[in-house]
Amino acid sequence: MTLPDAVIRPASPADLKDVAEIYTHYVLETVITFDQTPPGHTDWRRRLDELAGRGLPFLVAELNGDVAGYAYAGPWRPKPAYRHTVEDSIYLAPGMTGRGLGGALLGALLPRCAEAGMRQVIAVIADGGSPASTALHERFGFAHAGRLAGVGYKQGRWVDTVLMQRALTTGQDG
Repeated sequence: MTLPDAVIRPASPADLKDVAEIYTHYVLETVITFDQTPPGHTDWRRRLDELAGRGLPFLVAELNGDVAGYAYAGPWRPKPAYRHTVEDSIYLAPGMTGRGLGGALLGALLPRCAEAGMRQVIAVIADGGSPASTALHERFGFAHAGRLAGVGYKQGRWVDTVLMQRALTTGQDG
């Protein structure tokens, strides 16, 4: 269920401080991202500009005037043949999980990916012990595509990743 007063909108440079703070929490406190050093504001600005330049979505969920989460779709791999496939990333501010914001963000992200000419969306989910991200993606039609065992080492343990995939179109054109 989405919050009635949550606004999902394109991210702006003014949102990047909040985006960085949200992500920093996950970098430092969890294994759900394999980054070990939080990116700075300049890194986030570069990512926002790069995604905008590619026509890919970067969204924020705003709740009562505050950024409560964000989602974006970035290139899956750098090789040209992958140009119609993106990887989604969704992060919510601490204390904002379980309120429907992840679903609101993913629900807004997918059609924007299709509008950008993307054909496939990949989710790479670190298996940190909570099924929430997997369940969210299943609700939006993602299928399990595989598991990579022990591919990340963080906080003193080996972490698996779950790969999920969703087709946006079935077109054959490249």
